[in-house]
Amino acid sequence: MTQFESRNITMMMDLYEMTMAYGYFKENDTEKKVAFDVFYRRNPDGGGFSIFAGLEQVIEYLENMHFEDEDVEYFRSLNLFDEDFLAYLKNFRFNGDVYAFEEGTIMYPNEPVVTVVAPLIEAQLVETAILAQINHQSLIATKARRIVKAAAGRGVSDFGARRAHNMDAAIYGARASYIGGVNGTATVSAGQMFGIPVGGTHAHSWVMEHSDELTAFRSYAKVFPNNCTLLVDTYDVLKSGVPNAIKVFQEMKDAGIPLTRYGIRLDSGDLAYLSRKARKMLDKAGFTDAKIVVSNSLDEYTITSILSQGGCIDSFGVGERMITAKTDPVFGAVYKICAVEENGKFAPRIKVSETVEKITNPGLKSVYRVYDEEGHAVSDLIAGFDEKVDFSTPYRYVDPEKPWKNRSYENCTAKPLLHKVIEGGKRLTKTKTLQELQAYVKKQLDNEIWEEEQRFENPHKHYIDMSPDYYEMKMSMLHNIRTV
Repeated sequence: MTQFESRNITMMMDLYEMTMAYGYFKENDTEKKVAFDVFYRRNPDGGGFSIFAGLEQVIEYLENMHFEDEDVEYFRSLNLFDEDFLAYLKNFRFNGDVYAFEEGTIMYPNEPVVTVVAPLIEAQLVETAILAQINHQSLIATKARRIVKAAAGRGVSDFGARRAHNMDAAIYGARASYIGGVNGTATVSAGQMFGIPVGGTHAHSWVMEHSDELTAFRSYAKVFPNNCTLLVDTYDVLKSGVPNAIKVFQEMKDAGIPLTRYGIRLDSGDLAYLSRKARKMLDKAGFTDAKIVVSNSLDEYTITSILSQGGCIDSFGVGERMITAKTDPVFGAVYKICAVEENGKFAPRIKVSETVEKITNPGLKSVYRVYDEEGHAVSDLIAGFDEKVDFSTPYRYVDPEKPWKNRSYENCTAKPLLHKVIEGGKRLTKTKTLQELQAYVKKQLDNEIWEEEQRFENPHKHYIDMSPDYYEMKMSMLHNIRTV
């Protein structure tokens, strides 16, 4: 199989998903329903929050799960499974229900952002693909948001395709970056697939191929008079690149060509110093509206440093450090069973560990975001799935890290975060545009999420509280665990 041949994404799984599915099949557990939660334990880069991304691809995957004849034949070649199970795979479809946060929701550690409720085999087989999409896109969306915040209102574009971990990572990384707040991408396929604005000018090779830099700039301006951003660091930024760019801009102006989208790009050197000098040169020549774009190993830390030094920059092209989330490149969401159907009801299950952070939250759950009178999110509340949560009067809750304290929400409102997005294997929600998802992220961060949670250093911790009944259920399970 070559990369140009069609591939069945259903096959993107760890083998142990299939070996467990076979074991359940042999135990006649094809109909028993279970529930699995997707959650994560730590925000990347020591941040105060993360952005939930990748849900659209999860829904597409679950709706279209199936095994082709060649897939079944491959499993047959492994000599692990009998013919009855292989026949079962030929007719396989996902028929479960899925609850999830809305894509783009600000999320926090240890709360379920996706819950899969399905027959045991179906719920098991989907683990790898769900985690792959959510881990990757949530990581990149979160990193992109940090970079956008550091840019302080200046434009940010994704330049990362050539440094992404593969072609899919480039495309879906561009999608996630846009959800996180970037203005556009240089990746053409991402623009084609998702409607992300694409942009790009020329590389150093354009300049080097021509006889000299000025000729190269003139040629480019002739081809793209309405999109003329010139890369000025091929030879010498201040002695050659910027003066030659100014000369070309003046020639365009003298020829009556409107200078609409034009400017320079810096891709190396001391970007703070060079951008200040270039700005002065452009302004002195009368090109005060010429834009300065910079690129070269940028992230939220380097951008913050450049701007703190007075860098005169209009937009940033950010590549490898965003598309790979270089400073903290693993998101770490997990997929854990939380309930098993017994006698028509879901009985909670809990994973216990010597590492406290790895003890799971059992049972089917609801998650609420709690808001004060000004509309700020004060905490998230975990409650039982069917539990009634009444905020019309002061509502007592439990802080699981300080359960001895008697605390209540007063004058607060709450909204549920988990919504059913798939029922019986069929989508319930409409596909949202990336522009809608980006606007949703911005709205939350501008109006709901405390600024203290958004700072890079020592962010305020968002509280994850529990209803008293849910907390008591979890503690009861922990107290009653017996080792054999």
